[in-house]
Amino acid sequence: MLRNLAISLINSREERIVTTLPKAKELRPFVERAITLSRKARGLDGDDARALHLRRQAAGFFHAGNTQQTALLGKRGQLRLPRTAGVAALKRLFDELGKRYEDRPGGYTRILKLGRREGDNAELAIIELVDNSREQEAIEAAKKRKAAGTKKKRTEPRRRGTKAADKVDAPLETKAEAAENTESETPLEEKG
Repeated sequence: MLRNLAISLINSREERIVTTLPKAKELRPFVERAITLSRKARGLDGDDARALHLRRQAAGFFHAGNTQQTALLGKRGQLRLPRTAGVAALKRLFDELGKRYEDRPGGYTRILKLGRREGDNAELAIIELVDNSREQEAIEAAKKRKAAGTKKKRTEPRRRGTKAADKVDAPLETKAEAAENTESETPLEEKG
């Protein structure tokens, strides 16, 4: 069960899954150990044997064995079977996530509580990888908003939202003066 949850978490596009809280709490150290192995392998520069050993250790987190690795399965011209989700998760773990978390000493996942599920009243939670693409986009957008807020104020006069759009930066009026001005600007035609 933990293998399937870990594969789902690493292979998901949003890098988050919804599960029950106890499963999420059990999954957290399982996934973090695998990410730590990929980080360590990334830190090894010339030691290919050690990196391969770490990759094989991490493979134990995602699949029990690789029994379907025969090239042609005994039949001429038959193609190799497609890669399993575990192999894809391992590839993503070492190619992408190891690079992302290279400088992070730990804490690669976050658990958010969602409340209780209708039906069996199980407590739901989201477990997600930190520093994901959505989070990075939100940080960049906040930086842009902050930078836009510190720009110089406009030097040209602003238009007010009145009927007479020609008025620019007129002094503020009281409600009574505004009512008198609107009555004097629009003549009433009395029809008898």
